[in-house]
Amino acid sequence: MAIGDFFSARPWEETSWEVQAACRGLSNIFFPAAAERPQARERRESQARDVCFSCSVMDDCRSFARRHREYGFWGGESEEERHSAGYRLIAPIGVRARNVG
Repeated sequence: MAIGDFFSARPWEETSWEVQAACRGLSNIFFPAAAERPQARERRESQARDVCFSCSVMDDCRSFARRHREYGFWGGESEEERHSAGYRLIAPIGVRARNVG
């Protein structure tokens, strides 16, 4: 079995909602830096949440992240919030890995 067999390509999905997203160009507040401290994460996610709650496509974004098990902050939800809602990450990392069950 080839290494590529372990990773399935994501099927094409309509994502035209992305062009309307309020977060365009703000990746730094939606995805953590390496070795991010908990206090920095709280501040960053608070900023991200403010952007999401002003966004017209927040629900589409959240649904996309849940279906595709995305990392980062999407549609007003952190990875932990999606996990708590029953949408598990494929390969949880860090503190989240201890709480997977």
